[in-house]
Amino acid sequence: MKKAAFITLALVSAFATAQTANNTAYKSAHDKAEAAYKAAKKQCDTLKDNAEDVCTEEAKVARAQAERDAVAQHKNTGNELSRAERKLADAKYELAKEKCDDLSGDAKDSCQVQARSLKANMTAQTAGDGRTAVLVDNKTGAEIASTGGATVAGTAAATRDATAAAVDRAGDRTAAAVDRAGDRTAAATANAREKASDMASNAKEKTSDLAQSAKEKTSGAAGTAQAAMSDTMITAKVKADMAADKTVKAMDVHVETQKGVVMLSGFVPSKAEADRAVELAKGVQGVNDVKSSIQVKK
Repeated sequence: MKKAAFITLALVSAFATAQTANNTAYKSAHDKAEAAYKAAKKQCDTLKDNAEDVCTEEAKVARAQAERDAVAQHKNTGNELSRAERKLADAKYELAKEKCDDLSGDAKDSCQVQARSLKANMTAQTAGDGRTAVLVDNKTGAEIASTGGATVAGTAAATRDATAAAVDRAGDRTAAAVDRAGDRTAAATANAREKASDMASNAKEKTSDLAQSAKEKTSGAAGTAQAAMSDTMITAKVKADMAADKTVKAMDVHVETQKGVVMLSGFVPSKAEADRAVELAKGVQGVNDVKSSIQVKK
């Protein structure tokens, strides 16, 4: 009995020691992430207008990513990890939303809708239930899937439905006019049929022109918003990859994207880190080119 009690006590002691070590390692990682965030925030404070806000949100994303990694490595319980991943999703959403402030009009609206869709998609993935997030654009009434690719299709469908309804109403009015004319005289019926046919043809042509114009405007606005959102997503993905990489300190490198071209800047302690930052940026889907002005500290 004494031997069994001794073994039990030893196991409890070993578990407690391991738990203490994990807590210590987590606190160290957490403190490091906070220190990196504060340093980055000071650099962001030197910028102006929306550039400062975007820089701050990027720093928050990097901090949330580091916190999530620390939890996964040292405190990998379901609740702790889920909370960390939700915080990371919220930080990425705030960054994407901040990037929308540089836009205006329909492009800004579409950018904000896609930012919300991105958050919904990340939240669904965190929950692990495989659901597809679907939002509704308040202006067009079109459904927008979590991938952000259904904006044009939804609006075009709404336009086609409106066109069909207008033609149907015109056809109903035509049939009623013909019936009433038929009750009077055959001549009046023929005359009414001709007039009704002309009215329906004109209505259909006007409706078709309106539908085509609406489709072109919607396609143009959506294309602009998708291009802007693509650059935003590329920047967020590059920063996230840098935060997850052991070679690169995400706070050292500033990332901007314009039309698929990623521009890197900042000061790093070694050429290896600068080269790795370029390599990570080139590995992100949608990147057309990478231009680096990163300087190595002397």
